[in-house]
Amino acid sequence: MKIKIRTILALICLSFFLSGCSVLEKHENIDQGMEAVSQLDYEGALACFEKALVEGEDGELLYRGQGIAYIGLTRYEEAAAALEKSLSFCNGHIGSLEFDTNYYLALAYYKNGDPDRALQVYDAILALRKNEKEAYCLRGTLELEKDEYDKADADFRKAMELDEKDYDCLLAIYRSLEKNGYREAGVEYLQKALNAGGDKMSDYDKGRLYYYLEDYENARNCLEKARDTGTAEAVLFLGRTYEALGDFNYASKVYSGYLESSPDNPEVRNQLGICRMQMNDYEAALAAFQAGLACEDTTYMQTLKFNEIAAYEKLAQFDKAAELMRSYLQSYPDDEKAKRENEFLKTR
Repeated sequence: MKIKIRTILALICLSFFLSGCSVLEKHENIDQGMEAVSQLDYEGALACFEKALVEGEDGELLYRGQGIAYIGLTRYEEAAAALEKSLSFCNGHIGSLEFDTNYYLALAYYKNGDPDRALQVYDAILALRKNEKEAYCLRGTLELEKDEYDKADADFRKAMELDEKDYDCLLAIYRSLEKNGYREAGVEYLQKALNAGGDKMSDYDKGRLYYYLEDYENARNCLEKARDTGTAEAVLFLGRTYEALGDFNYASKVYSGYLESSPDNPEVRNQLGICRMQMNDYEAALAAFQAGLACEDTTYMQTLKFNEIAAYEKLAQFDKAAELMRSYLQSYPDDEKAKRENEFLKTR
């Protein structure tokens, strides 16, 4: 299960109103720490939070930030301890900030090898917010991993009952079912949504559901219409559909055409690189990954760095790949796939 580390400075500002904190209370170092988190500088963030502690800044916010930074460093036990301490400051008032902290706490428990405690967090969230769709979805995912299909299915169905048109949630459910060996059940969810959506469903939503149903002809037809929206999401699904149909050349043109007007999209850069790799054009793939790394958006930094290493391997530049892998593992020490790849590089 993956939960992206969020850039939450705006949420923190909002939380002063939601949690009753004073907007005049000092939190300069906390803000700097969260900015460092958003840039994936977790060590720098921890230094900011330590300074915030010394200077007496808001305890709930600084321990929360500390916990998120520890998650980024894969120090999950310390993350859980910090997040628990953050929640101890709420004084019985539970607002949006505290609920969000609990989601991070569940992640820390899960990553630390304690899914049962993570489930207890989701149980607690749902006891207070019975319509918390994300909690149903995440709890269902953990239940699937514990081979409790009936419980998971009930949670997934509840999540969709709350908003049957939330196709992002629907696809998260599908991916969870597929990952855990229940693709046929996932297909039922997708087909039901397509049948219910009818003409009211957008071409983009139809297209991506058809994509996951592996009905690539219908996916292409819908996504070609959705392409006019100019969104990166529509372009990515359209390109991947052409890749699935074996037309890598046209897929690369779809990505490249989008990048002409929106050059700073790291996700499209990354997908273009993947497409070029499948075309055995490793130089062009490397260029695409490195162009993605040059973008200011850090969301896809880990993926792009890993793929850059893969491109250097394909180019037989093993020394460079090994050098980058050492740096990569310092930033992402819990990436098991990278660890295995590093052992391979040691033999080259």
